[in-house]
Amino acid sequence: MVKHQPLQVYERQLCLSCLTGIYGCRWKRYQRSHDDTTKWERLWFLVLCSTFFLILFWLYFWWEVHNDYNEFNWFLYNRTGYWSDWSIPILVTTAAGFSYVAFLLILALCHTAVGQQMNLHWMHKFAVTVALVVTVISMISMEQLWGEEWDILLLSFQATGPFLHLGAVAAITLLAWLVAGQFARAEKSCFQAVLLLTYLTVLTALYLVPLSITSPCLMEKNNLGPKPAIIGHQGAPMLAPENTLMSFQKAVEQAASGLYADVKISHDGVPFLMHDNTLRRTTDVEKLFPERVGQDSSMFNWTDLQALNAGQWFLKDDPFWTALSLSEADWALSGNQSVCTLSEVLQLAKNSSKSILFNVRRPPPEHPHRESWINVTLHTVLQSGIQQQHVMWTPDIDRQLVRQAAPGFQQTSAVKKSVKILQEEGIVRLNLRYNQVSTQEIRDSREGNVSLTLFTVSEPWLYSVLWCSGVQSVTSDAPHILRKLPYPIWLMPPEEYKLLWITADVISFIVIIGVFVLQKWRLGSIRSYNPEQIMLSAAVRRSSRDVNIMKEKLIFSEMNNGLGSAEELSLCSENRYEGYTNEAITPRDQQHHARMQPSYTQKTPCILQDH
Repeated sequence: MVKHQPLQVYERQLCLSCLTGIYGCRWKRYQRSHDDTTKWERLWFLVLCSTFFLILFWLYFWWEVHNDYNEFNWFLYNRTGYWSDWSIPILVTTAAGFSYVAFLLILALCHTAVGQQMNLHWMHKFAVTVALVVTVISMISMEQLWGEEWDILLLSFQATGPFLHLGAVAAITLLAWLVAGQFARAEKSCFQAVLLLTYLTVLTALYLVPLSITSPCLMEKNNLGPKPAIIGHQGAPMLAPENTLMSFQKAVEQAASGLYADVKISHDGVPFLMHDNTLRRTTDVEKLFPERVGQDSSMFNWTDLQALNAGQWFLKDDPFWTALSLSEADWALSGNQSVCTLSEVLQLAKNSSKSILFNVRRPPPEHPHRESWINVTLHTVLQSGIQQQHVMWTPDIDRQLVRQAAPGFQQTSAVKKSVKILQEEGIVRLNLRYNQVSTQEIRDSREGNVSLTLFTVSEPWLYSVLWCSGVQSVTSDAPHILRKLPYPIWLMPPEEYKLLWITADVISFIVIIGVFVLQKWRLGSIRSYNPEQIMLSAAVRRSSRDVNIMKEKLIFSEMNNGLGSAEELSLCSENRYEGYTNEAITPRDQQHHARMQPSYTQKTPCILQDH
């Protein structure tokens, strides 16, 4: 009985199979290769990296713009006429796309680490292309429709810059293992020089990034100013329907220092609170007055406005995802809210000693109070009995008349002007969007005794940055959240931060040097190859120095095991021995080893065992 002794026993490589299978659908051994990645696949790797960083940027932007989700939804509502929370689907879709692309990138880097040839499957290529195109279109659309929102990136970097730098340094340090491996394996000195120069350039740039990082939170603790006052924007719209009496009561309960309201004049001259031009979004006007859905809310009489429900929409649309957290009593009360008048809010502010800031909308041209809207509003305020110093008056029209009738009002401008012009006009307060002023302008206004109120600030990180900048007050949709902040989220002395980033850079550099030395020691000499690698590379029929070295290693190992030459391997193959064929050992290899080894005249048959 004859038994063949196999030259090689294949080991199961489940991880490697999953790696190449998921990335390129190369689940079989013969489909894998250790040859160099083709130029086409290298190009796709660059596309994959570009898509990763672009989606990462878009995801970071969309996460940081969380402060303005409600504003974004309202903006789209005005363009489409349909209210929906568009922000969450965009965020979830972006996060899913980023996770997918990041997973592929990790697989690609693992291919590089284990020396496998990259071959991205066509389905992945299609999906990556779709993700790239959708992201580019989304960014272009954002620029055209809501371009001012990009300003939030600069503000967010003031809050996250130091931590993003540390994360980037950690990432580039981890990447040193792959870079050092490629550097040690590379055969061409030109490639080594380009690789090392590129890596060192990126590394040096990251090490020096802190020199350009500026943040108002990098300051001594004893220089921190008082906590900015919190003004309830439309009351507390996360806890109750906006611009309703319940919403302003909730703001008072949450210790807001002031109240902000949007004021309009009804057809019969009653100032009431409403943000939109129409009543469609925040009332049940479609049910009671279906023929007047698109009509300006100022064209309704107060008796008609009183009949509308201004709370059910809040429970139905849940604009801030907070309705389900309401108690049963608050849920029932929210659903029974009606349109609120300016007089009711003024009375609440008076009784609770709160200041009030309101934005009065001028009625449309056909309105009977088109020319007298300032007088109507002023008369309502004075009749309420609220202390004049608690009123922040914003309309620019007839401001001199208002000064004469109510000299105690805080004259407030909603238009950005220089401190000198504001002082000449007798303006003591500015009410601006948070992205309209810089840190230096905040300091200049404080030195010029002009108070700043910035809107709408609902995220703790943004509130912390403005606090460190010296802002006096903010309007917020979330007074119940901001009031719980006893201190900015982070505050660090400049010298302490300098020590931190220098230490991180030094540790990173030492680790990188160690990694390069280790990889050079591991991979600098001729590597040992197993027969499986030789077979896989030979099957592709591509010539490379690595393949030739592996073949040489195999022949040497087989000679030591008792097979005298490559010819013996061929004899075994001819006898249908399940080993390696002549494709793995070419005539060129036989001639090469014939010159290097002593000639063997005796031919040894295949290894047999008699029983």
